[in-house]
Amino acid sequence: MSALGEFRSIRRSRTRLSTGGKRDETPDNKAAAAFLAPWLVGLLGITVGPMIASLYLAFTDYNLLQDPEFTGLDNIRRMLSDERLGHSLEVTFVYVIASVPLQLTLALALALLLDRGVRGLPLYRSILYLPSLLGTSVAIAILWRLMFGNEGLVTRFLVNIGLEGSGWISDPDMALNSLIVLHVWTFGAPMVIFLAGLRQLPRELYEAAATEGASRTRQLFSITLPLLTPIIFFNLVLGIIGSFQSFTQSFIVSNGTGGPRDSTLFYSLYLYQEGFTSFRMGYASALAWLLLIIIGAFTALNFWASKYWVFYND
Repeated sequence: MSALGEFRSIRRSRTRLSTGGKRDETPDNKAAAAFLAPWLVGLLGITVGPMIASLYLAFTDYNLLQDPEFTGLDNIRRMLSDERLGHSLEVTFVYVIASVPLQLTLALALALLLDRGVRGLPLYRSILYLPSLLGTSVAIAILWRLMFGNEGLVTRFLVNIGLEGSGWISDPDMALNSLIVLHVWTFGAPMVIFLAGLRQLPRELYEAAATEGASRTRQLFSITLPLLTPIIFFNLVLGIIGSFQSFTQSFIVSNGTGGPRDSTLFYSLYLYQEGFTSFRMGYASALAWLLLIIIGAFTALNFWASKYWVFYND
C-alpha cells in the first residue's frame, strides 16, 4: 500500500471513531419538500398570485368582460370623492369599535365564571362555543333577519312588553345594532382562549394574595387581568381583523343592499357591490388594498400600544 493510500485509510478510521461509527451524511430534505409542496402551491396560486394581480388591477379600469385598461391613479382619486365609501367606513368603524370590546368583555366574564370549577365544564364549554361555529353561517344570518324583522320574535316580544315593535333591520337607527348583537353572540372562540389562559395562571399567587387578605375583586384586578393581558391582546387583534372582514351578516340580513339608508353597509359589502354588482373590478381591487392598509394600520397601532398595557410573565 502506498503512503497516500495508508494516509487515507487512517483518516477514514479516525472519522468513524469521531462519529461513533456512523457515516457523516448530509440530511435529505426531499420528504419535507414533498410535504410542503402543496402548501407552497396554494400560497403562490391562491394567495400571492391573486394579490399581485389585484395590485395591478387597482390601477386599471376592468369590468370582467374586457381587458383591463391602465388608468393610473384614477381609482385612488375616485376614492377621495366617493360618499358611499366614506359612509361604509363610518358604519364599519362603528361596528368594530362597538362589537369587539363587548364581545371580549362577555367572553372574559363567562371564562371567569367557568374557571371557578363548574360541574360539567366540557358540556358548558361546547354549548357556549357553538355560536362561534354558527354565527358567520348563512343559515344563522337568515334566522337573525327573521328574528329582528317586522314580524320577528324580538319585535313581538317588544310589543308584548309595551314597547314600540318596529323591526330592527328595517329601522335605519337600529339595523346596525342587530348586527352588533349578532357579533357579540359569537363569543365562543375568545371565551375558550380566555379559559385556556386562566388555567395557566400560577395558583400560588392567589394563595399568597389570600393569605394577605386580598379580596376576590382585588385578586381579579391585581393578578388575573395583568397576567391575562397577553391573551386579551391576542383576542383583541384577531377580533378587530375579523370584524373588519365581516360580510355574510350584512349581506344576508340586508339582502345585499346595505340596509335602510345604507345603515348596514359594511366596507366588505360595498367592495362586493362594486366588484360583482357594478362590475367595476379595478375599483374593487383598489378598495381591497385600502382595506388591507386599514387592517395593517390598526394591527400596528395595537402592537405599538401593547407595550403600555400588556405584561409578559418572564
